[in-house]
Amino acid sequence: MERWYEFRALRRTDAPQLRVAAGVEGRRGPVAPARTVDELDRRIIEELQANGRESFRRIAARLGVSEATVRARYARLTREGILQVVGVTNPLGLGFDQALIGVKTTGPPDPIADEIARWPEADYVVVTAGQFDVVAEVVASSRRELLDITNRMRALAGVVSTETFFYLEMWKQLYDWGTPRA
Repeated sequence: MERWYEFRALRRTDAPQLRVAAGVEGRRGPVAPARTVDELDRRIIEELQANGRESFRRIAARLGVSEATVRARYARLTREGILQVVGVTNPLGLGFDQALIGVKTTGPPDPIADEIARWPEADYVVVTAGQFDVVAEVVASSRRELLDITNRMRALAGVVSTETFFYLEMWKQLYDWGTPRA
């Protein structure tokens, strides 16, 4: 019997779906435009970027607001898809293979990006300007699975070519960039 991580890399079947732009209900697609966040929201986000396991009580004390305020702001930020607090792993350190794949298309890249974003192996999909129309980061349980993923991309209607950048070693992976100031 295969274990989930042997054939689906790091994908949880019960993970909540990303919030998508209006009019695209029921499918993965462009992430909704940024909602308005105020200074307190930014400070709460920055506290959680520094330590995602910090208690609301301690965050509230540092920010000079009530615990209920932090709890309500956290609920709104997560509900609106602005904030997601998760345990981040290094897939290479867990024994998975990981790659960035650049995709060139014959036409608009949106349908291809949308399709790849539905795949559980894809953890990052963006439409870009430059040499590639779509760039996707994928995690695979083996090189064979990575080849299968690449072949599925090549088989999509509208894909001209792909280029795979296989990760040999992880040097830096940060998610604590703070928040932009208004």
